[in-house]
Amino acid sequence: MVTGAGGGIGAALARRFAAEGARVVVNDIDADKAKAVADEIGAVAVPGDASRVVPEARAALGGGIDIYCANAGIAPIGGPEADELLWADAWDVNVMAHVRAARELLPEWLERGSGRFVSTVSAAGLLTMVGSAPYSVSKHAALAFAEWLSTTYRHRGVSVHAICPQGVRTDMLRATGPTGDLVLVPTAIEPEQVADALFDGIAHERFLILPHPEVAEYYAARATDTDRWLAHMNHLQRKVEEATG
Repeated sequence: MVTGAGGGIGAALARRFAAEGARVVVNDIDADKAKAVADEIGAVAVPGDASRVVPEARAALGGGIDIYCANAGIAPIGGPEADELLWADAWDVNVMAHVRAARELLPEWLERGSGRFVSTVSAAGLLTMVGSAPYSVSKHAALAFAEWLSTTYRHRGVSVHAICPQGVRTDMLRATGPTGDLVLVPTAIEPEQVADALFDGIAHERFLILPHPEVAEYYAARATDTDRWLAHMNHLQRKVEEATG
């Protein structure tokens, strides 16, 4: 099952799983987009809120869910001044949808001793994202939840992966406007490259999936020289402010 699979990374993941012979459930809040991708790859569409559709997806497959890709996400712009509803939506889609899915899936996985949870976190969950506090904070939380799942259940057969790309050429990137143009577009990759990175990570049972390998260096710099890293990020923030007037 892949959530947010009506386009972008989610659609690329769904296509790749189908090409590898998996029976796929395509989920998206946009029913037409979900159906279009499902029809294209011979999958089944289960549209709706990603937080609530696991039972329906399980029924559509006629059995259990082996791999769950928590890919749906939103990236509201702003900081503390952003509306409470935007913060709540980011928390609900980017974090609680993962929690609710795990709540549904874990009993089945633990009983049979296998299951795979894939969380599309973004490099923002390892680092931060200039211009969007709700996205940065909720993606840090999504990473923390994925880490907790792996820590708690890996010895019981549950594999967990956190996909952490930087810019990917999707509608979400295009919606970031000048900030995305400056920060993410220069190194942006195609959604299919994210799917390739995930399958390589699955083959090697890696937790962190880094479609942009340089993110590993940034993550290490953040941990080992935090003040220097924050100064660099603040420099980036000032460049964005200059560019946007």
